[in-house]
Amino acid sequence: MVSETQSPFEITVDTLKKILDYSSDEIFVIDAQQRIIFVNSACERHYGLKPDDVVGKYNIELFEKGYWKPSIVPSVFKEKRTVSMKQTTYLGAELLTTAVPILNDQNEIEFVVTTSQALQNYKTIKTEKEEVIPSGNPNSATPITNCEKMKDILKVCEKIAKVDSTILVQGESGTGKGVLAHYIHNISKRSDKTFLKINCAALPEDLLESELFGYTQGAFTGASKYGKKGLLEIADKGTLFLDEIGEMPLSLQAKLLQVIQEKQFLPIGGQEMKEVDVRIIAATNRDLIDMVHKNQFREDLFYRLNIIDIQLPPLRERREDIIPLTYNFLYKFNKKYEMNKIISQECLDLFFLYSWPGNIRQLENVMERLVVTSDSIIHTSELPDLILKNIKPHTQHILPDNLDDAIEHVKKTLVVQSYKKHKSSRRVAKDLNISQTRAVKLISQYCGDEIL
Repeated sequence: MVSETQSPFEITVDTLKKILDYSSDEIFVIDAQQRIIFVNSACERHYGLKPDDVVGKYNIELFEKGYWKPSIVPSVFKEKRTVSMKQTTYLGAELLTTAVPILNDQNEIEFVVTTSQALQNYKTIKTEKEEVIPSGNPNSATPITNCEKMKDILKVCEKIAKVDSTILVQGESGTGKGVLAHYIHNISKRSDKTFLKINCAALPEDLLESELFGYTQGAFTGASKYGKKGLLEIADKGTLFLDEIGEMPLSLQAKLLQVIQEKQFLPIGGQEMKEVDVRIIAATNRDLIDMVHKNQFREDLFYRLNIIDIQLPPLRERREDIIPLTYNFLYKFNKKYEMNKIISQECLDLFFLYSWPGNIRQLENVMERLVVTSDSIIHTSELPDLILKNIKPHTQHILPDNLDDAIEHVKKTLVVQSYKKHKSSRRVAKDLNISQTRAVKLISQYCGDEIL
């Protein structure tokens, strides 16, 4: 029975938030102090951030971190009228954003409500909630991350970019060592100069030497009669990125050491030393200390390269980046192949559980394959067997043979274990990298007895 004083159409705040989470557009509300007081779950696919990571922060904080550009807020507060503009997020989404000011009786802004919609036409699919995938510009100067360990690494990069010390970036294959090297160059005083990369494992010794140091006229049989500049000379005043430095032959390591120590080198067949001002960033997935002990890598070169050492974590140790990176690659390949594919929540769930032994490069390759080969919706059935057969949830139970049952089993196990540990929907949401709204729903579905 509805009382005479109670409207049958009244809804609670939680219900309203749940409704807004199903909106295909991002809804973003700030107060008069430009503090974010509400954002719906669409922000995760646009910025890789969950609502709990956004609400309470000032708009300028996220803008200065590069999550979107340009900012629409200054125009709204200056003009006190509705403003629309195109924005690009750091995940690659291109949005049409409209900001509407809500004024009080004194004609001062009380709130600003913004809605952001993907510029490209899109389709939708409902799994547990609506997923909308726009296309966009995948290029971003800053590596995409929500991982605290990676954020600490980027802070270190901001410091070391100001100096010219050599850098050694270590990490498993596919962790983004080249992306990080390019980022350091882009924020350094050499950013307006050349950034060159060479893979030391991709060329035989003689070709690697000529590529790096160049050669003079007639230096060897088949050499160009005009000679050739090496990458060191071409990258003068810029940055040279030596990938897979552990594969460089010992004979060339001595010449590289001379470049680092004396800022000069001798081209093949040359009689005069050439001076060069180049910053060296090297990368490897090998254990150089072990190679030094085995006399496979020069000890003096190792310590010259290792002035600043950066250890990149594998993707399995930065799981909070799996979903943002997935969306980034989805935007990238949708745009590249002029497609408009979307991904279901079930796929994202499995991506989060998979260990990604090939790291970011493997995730990128998988997303390219899925965009090219899937229908308009990327379902779990379209995932490679390599992923489906190697999902390792944190449980000792045997998974059901049926794929849908297996996914359900994994979800239930993770939710129950997380809730038993944290006893809070907010902490469960953070632990499982999902929105709090979804965490509440899953806790209610799977942990009824625990709640009671």
